[in-house]
Amino acid sequence: MSAPERSLRADARRNRESVIDAASELFARRGDNVQMEEIATRAGLGVGTLYRHFADKRALRAAIIGRRFEAMTSLARAAEELADPWAAFESLLLGYLESAEPDVAFRLAILGPEEAAWGDIVAEKTAFAAIVERVVQRAVDAGLLRADFRPDDFVLITRGAMANMSGSADWRRHLTLQLEGIRVAEL
Repeated sequence: MSAPERSLRADARRNRESVIDAASELFARRGDNVQMEEIATRAGLGVGTLYRHFADKRALRAAIIGRRFEAMTSLARAAEELADPWAAFESLLLGYLESAEPDVAFRLAILGPEEAAWGDIVAEKTAFAAIVERVVQRAVDAGLLRADFRPDDFVLITRGAMANMSGSADWRRHLTLQLEGIRVAEL
């Protein structure tokens, strides 16, 4: 739960979650063409309540991303505990993408033309990024991942795969090709 959510009363927290759920569903169906008033109606709330929680669509997209990062951080912690550095890296990468696949609103928020409001989700993003960095470094140090691979490359790979999630499994084929290109060949 993010810091803004912890300080909310129970009813305000429910309203906030209703807005995020409604926005996620509507963004997934119609992309960024959804209006704030439609989101409020879908959430069963007044537009004023929506604006008390989110100043604009950018802040709403940040909340969607933040919620997904919270879930992915738990997944990343589990991957980090794997003893094998390559298995940890691959588990983190696949887990992240498999979690993102059904969440069209998250993918649109990450891949959309407008920069996300990262300032609103610093804690969530920082926690996830720290784990990614440790998992990547461990695989590099073990000689299983290319020596020049950086945590930013993890982001590039995931964005590329998410951009190709169109209902088919082609993103998995492309991911396999990428993994084969970055994994150090065993001698």
